[in-house]
Amino acid sequence: MTTSLTSASPPPSAAPRRLPRIVGHRGACGYRPELTLASFELAARLGADSVETDLVATKDHRLVCRHDNELSATTDIAGRPEFADRFARRVVDGRPLEGWFTEDFTLAELQTLRARERHQGVRRSNTIYDGRFVVPTLEELLDLRAAQSRARGRTLGVHLELKHSAYFTALGLGLESPVADALQQAGLDSPDAPVTVQSFEIGSLMRARDDLGLSVPMVFLTEDGIPPDLVGTAHERTYADLLTPAGLRLVGAWATGIGPAKEQVIPRRADGSLAGPTRVTRDAHDAGLTVSVWTFAAENAWLPTDLRKGEHLADYGNVLGEMTTYLQAGIDELITDHPDIALLARADVFTPAAARA
Repeated sequence: MTTSLTSASPPPSAAPRRLPRIVGHRGACGYRPELTLASFELAARLGADSVETDLVATKDHRLVCRHDNELSATTDIAGRPEFADRFARRVVDGRPLEGWFTEDFTLAELQTLRARERHQGVRRSNTIYDGRFVVPTLEELLDLRAAQSRARGRTLGVHLELKHSAYFTALGLGLESPVADALQQAGLDSPDAPVTVQSFEIGSLMRARDDLGLSVPMVFLTEDGIPPDLVGTAHERTYADLLTPAGLRLVGAWATGIGPAKEQVIPRRADGSLAGPTRVTRDAHDAGLTVSVWTFAAENAWLPTDLRKGEHLADYGNVLGEMTTYLQAGIDELITDHPDIALLARADVFTPAAARA
């Protein structure tokens, strides 16, 4: 499918929620290695409204929960001599990479690997769990979502991010069809399902919506630069172009929301401190779109300079203050590595003082 930003049928409407939702980024990856069932379960236990996963494809076209199709940052594959000959060099979304790639392994092979903490220097306590967890499939995550919903007496949502969609489509391993099949089999393909499909590529959402008829809410994620599927095309636009009022109206033909990076909602000054909000949230709401902001983490490594505490990148800073500022700016979803802290921030903003006393 060629990405064409000219026409589409409107998606189901998405009325912004008054109470912002807290989304566990890669589970609760501030406390467990990312994208493991242990991380997802902990996010549910901590009270997250939804858990977020990235999805990539295997050689036999199964979808697994990994942020990158290159495996060495989050698994023990570099120490597996049986896979040494799979080392490869690839260009993924314009970036040259080397290592071991999911598309070169069957699911059975991938599930012999064990997960490890990505940020070994910052999240040293998470390294206790290195080597304990397997790489889960999409279906295993959906099963966990259902089990946790039953166990906790509330509906746990799931956010599914389709990674490197055009890249995998070119390999004959498109992500959209397996996602649609899994959601339909789980009874989760409806406008009010507790599921959000999201992507940095508008073409991925177009395929899911127009070609496959997927009806769940969809979020167009944004950052700096140009969407990979629009680079070099007649429809090339930057993410910034698509966050203008005109761009948001175009995005709204396929998406029910946007997912901007934190700095696109409230930028940082030259000294790294937090500045004032942009128009992005207001303009998105005017276009009928929800706003899901990523990613909030407690450690100084990811905080504005004026909210850092202590001397080390691994020290916790004033992430509660950062979260509060964004919630007060009117966002609809807050995506975080530390969902328990986000729930405190939401309570501070939305619970009357008398009720907290």
